[in-house]
Amino acid sequence: MFETFRNAWKITELRKKILFTLFIIFIYRIGSVLIPVPFLNAEVLSAILESNQGTFLSYMNTLSGGALSSATVFALSIQPYINASIIMQLLTYALPPLERLQKEGETGRKRLQKISDILTIVLAVVQGYGYYLMMRNWGAVTYTQGAEGVFAAIVIVVSFVVGASIIVWLGNRINEKGIGNGISMILFAGIIARGPDAVEKLYKLVSTDMSMIFLALAVVLIFVLMIGFIVFMNESERRIPIQYAKRVVGRKQYGGQNAHIPIKVAMSGVMPIIFASSFMAIPSMLEMFWQPNLNPETQTGWDKFYAGFLDFFSYDNMWYGAVYFALIIGFNYFYVAMQYNPVEIANNLRQNNGGIPGIRPGKPTSDYIQKILSKITLVGAFFLGVIAIFPIIFENVLSMMKISGLSLSMGGTSILIIVSVALETVRILESQMVMRHHKGFLE
Repeated sequence: MFETFRNAWKITELRKKILFTLFIIFIYRIGSVLIPVPFLNAEVLSAILESNQGTFLSYMNTLSGGALSSATVFALSIQPYINASIIMQLLTYALPPLERLQKEGETGRKRLQKISDILTIVLAVVQGYGYYLMMRNWGAVTYTQGAEGVFAAIVIVVSFVVGASIIVWLGNRINEKGIGNGISMILFAGIIARGPDAVEKLYKLVSTDMSMIFLALAVVLIFVLMIGFIVFMNESERRIPIQYAKRVVGRKQYGGQNAHIPIKVAMSGVMPIIFASSFMAIPSMLEMFWQPNLNPETQTGWDKFYAGFLDFFSYDNMWYGAVYFALIIGFNYFYVAMQYNPVEIANNLRQNNGGIPGIRPGKPTSDYIQKILSKITLVGAFFLGVIAIFPIIFENVLSMMKISGLSLSMGGTSILIIVSVALETVRILESQMVMRHHKGFLE
């Protein structure tokens, strides 16, 4: 493997792409750690997030690479862009004009991208204002009254929006001149940056109470097993055998080969989890704008309903985990339906004189593919659901055992993102190495 890395480094074009990607990630980390937002008290914000481990905000802090707790310009991370992409994907299949744009080729995709960029800015403004209200309620904003308070609010929201826009721009530069998907690489770098912090917390927990050493070892073991499980499921696939008919043209014979259609178990990757988490984050966003009234003396029936609604969607609630799990399964089926069209696959096979052994061409073939696809999709959906809700189950088990101070900040979703991005990046490097007749990374 080290020999392969040495060979990769010898390729000038590949070396430039790797260095450029690392340079962009370095810029991203500088913005996440060293460029603070004016009028925000990072110490207060960090202390509050530290006391709210295992919540949705702590998860957002992990995705931002600690930028939220540091009160820096990249606090919003790529969340506005991800939400805008999700909304655009849903609208593309719901609105015929957007669907026509998608089918217009490169020109249509560029127009859709412009619409997505505008939507990203709009969502960044909304989310940035929500963060400002939340931080003001926490006492992390230094100016809150009069003209100075209005000016501070504008500066904070604009800083968040500019930071989110810069992150998208950095991701696009990686797409053009670097290695891998730019947004995925930035997300990967942010999660990895929280790794040392998680290790430090685990070490402090053990050093203060040696009886926790077995629990810490169990967490490390779970972490390793989860990585292995994710890698195994990411590489798993169901292969549908294909037989092509023989054709004789002149003196030459064509066809007759055996092939297969690979259907990956986790073909949708982490997207269903991101879709589901974005929907489940809506109550948390509402709470930023509208705090519940918890005073029993002035609390109305609506106030009680709203407080119960927010409590139902709190991150450590088991009902939250159940709804989250169901949404992941639903979105996994939706995302697979967007990627695979059994009827189109069956038609392509028939046009190329191919077929599935023992299955008649046409509708029987499409029905057979659909049947297999449904089974594989269900397995992949349960895999993603288990990975996503495992930290919630873990937190509740610790709560029942009355153990505090231990949190899976590097939860299943974070590990899934890390492994998926790493494998995809390795495959990209592998393909470029193969083109230059070098031994690949995966051999």
